[in-house]
Amino acid sequence: MTRGARRVSIVVDLGFGDAGKGLVTDWLVRRDGAGLVVRYNGGAQAGHNVVTREGQHHTFAQFGAGAFVPGVRTFLAHPFVLHPTALLLEGDLLRARGVGDIFERLRVSERARVITPFHQAMNRLRELARGEARHGSCGVGVGETVQDALAFPEDTVHAGDLLAPARLALKLQRLRERKHAELRALSPPDTEAVRQERAVLEHPGVIDTWLARTARVAALGLVAPDTTLGAWMRDTPATVFEGAQGVLLDEWRGFHPFTTWSCCTPDNALALLADSGVEAEVRRVGVLRCHGVRHGAGPLPTESAELRSLISEHNTRNDWQGGVRYGWFDAVLARYALDVVGGVDTLVLTHVDLLARLRVWKAAARYQALTRLEPAAAPSLAHQEALTRALLAATPVLDTLPPREDLVLAHVASLLGRRVDWVARGPRADDVSPWMPA
Repeated sequence: MTRGARRVSIVVDLGFGDAGKGLVTDWLVRRDGAGLVVRYNGGAQAGHNVVTREGQHHTFAQFGAGAFVPGVRTFLAHPFVLHPTALLLEGDLLRARGVGDIFERLRVSERARVITPFHQAMNRLRELARGEARHGSCGVGVGETVQDALAFPEDTVHAGDLLAPARLALKLQRLRERKHAELRALSPPDTEAVRQERAVLEHPGVIDTWLARTARVAALGLVAPDTTLGAWMRDTPATVFEGAQGVLLDEWRGFHPFTTWSCCTPDNALALLADSGVEAEVRRVGVLRCHGVRHGAGPLPTESAELRSLISEHNTRNDWQGGVRYGWFDAVLARYALDVVGGVDTLVLTHVDLLARLRVWKAAARYQALTRLEPAAAPSLAHQEALTRALLAATPVLDTLPPREDLVLAHVASLLGRRVDWVARGPRADDVSPWMPA
């Protein structure tokens, strides 16, 4: 933790996502009087739920999860992957819910990469071609956009290009031609879903329609230089960096190939903070559920049908990821995530209200042939693939406890070798409180 005049909280999910980052971000904004939320990784595929004291609910995808608090700004930093048409729709929805100045409180880094209709369509076509071997993509196009930017940086569409329609149109035309060529090599099955996505690549009016829709981003003045981050941070005593996805999905530390094209550790946030030149006291806030959860394909060693009927979820089944999957608390995975991020300053355990609906609570302290997952010394997809194979073959050894909060929290602390600092017993900021062990 570094010391300075201002306070920065970096929210990081220590699971596969869905741990409660929206709730924790909203709570931190209210508790610390933060005036700014920074999205530092991921992109438009996020689904961060916030429920206010008055019962207002929104699933934040691209706006910061503190936006219900009057005056709180959102900055989408350059690692963020922007979906401009979805952003405008979300902003209009928030306006209809009473957040009238939502666009005035938003700025997007001019260097943020932009998802186009061709990226989204190609992302979906790749998943459809994989059939039963899908990677669990959300189907929004984030990974396709990042992959393209790495392979063809000269054609990358950045938010700054939304201010230059002629340059943007040229990039889109080149992009469409390249995706056509990639599609011919992919050979997906001839299904209705494939035909719908293929039509996006082939319809002659797609580029003009998309340019007309995204022109509003420029008209609203949403694109800004990176120096905006430091200027806005100096305007407020506290800033919350809101992470997306989870450490176990990280592009280099997650379980390949069931990962996201995004750095899900605090590294991006720390780099942005260093570039901002703002001195601040920094706290890494880790978020975990008191049980396991995963939306999409990939290993979930403690998966159990026992929990499914007991959990009410904002995040529900969708065509790309299927149903939400649940499991018992997995200390092996949690310890791995903590090792990957170098530990956290504050640990928040969410969904603790679930305990009241259980007959017993279970946790995996270890697997039968494995007690610890070792992070690679240097990023290695081969290492991550080996971990994936180990997890898919793992048999968890489960401890069983009465679902008493004091027993469960003490056991989690024992399994992780560190205390739980805060617990959330519901979906609202008011439901978060410190844990005081007896």
